[in-house]
Amino acid sequence: MITEEQKTHFRTQGFVHIPSVISPEEAAHFYEAARDYTRRNPPLSNRPVFDQHVNVWTEDVAMRALTLHPSLAAAAKALNGTELRLWHDQILIKQPHNNAATEFHQDQPYWPHATSPNPISAWIALCDVPVEKGCMTFLPGSFRHTELPAQNLSDARSLFQIEPEFVWFPRVTVPLKAGDCTFHHGRCAHMATPNFTDDPRVAHIVIFMEPCTTYSGKGHVVTDPLNLTVGEPITGALFPNV
Repeated sequence: MITEEQKTHFRTQGFVHIPSVISPEEAAHFYEAARDYTRRNPPLSNRPVFDQHVNVWTEDVAMRALTLHPSLAAAAKALNGTELRLWHDQILIKQPHNNAATEFHQDQPYWPHATSPNPISAWIALCDVPVEKGCMTFLPGSFRHTELPAQNLSDARSLFQIEPEFVWFPRVTVPLKAGDCTFHHGRCAHMATPNFTDDPRVAHIVIFMEPCTTYSGKGHVVTDPLNLTVGEPITGALFPNV
């Protein structure tokens, strides 16, 4: 399913668009499953930028099937060229007319990961996501900038004040059809436009980490209840091999 050209693009740019990772019929099924789950469960965060529901695969059978979908794992491993285990999943919903962008940021600075050189996220569109609905924009090559602190998702200046060189990077916007996916490196800077439409933008994100990943001690909703020791491998039933 993954071509050599797609592998090269991912490994040099830090992201790649893979059409039809799941079928339109699957996307429609998981869209309804995600909407059903989010109606029954309060979000972890309820901010103008998005509603966030984390580790839904542990609570919902329907969404578990998407998080552990063999096509996602196979594509992620082919692009990364490494074995992987699950870090966590999340449903991200931009409500209609939210009028707020998710500003440019890298993901990995938010995670309690050490010795994790190449995490990879699958961002799956469960509905059509044109630019006006909240699609992703990437800064190619930005994943090579390591050790940046976490950025403010609500502040358009935050990342660029931390790393002024990024101001001059090209920006690649990737609208998606339902069932399409973008894969991006955990340090590839990206943002999502506001949702100006009458319908929610529903995306499911599955994040993978390398088996060598250890716990850094940083606070995180996934690892806080586990009482891990700094330097301990992040392993166990909550982080299965894929």
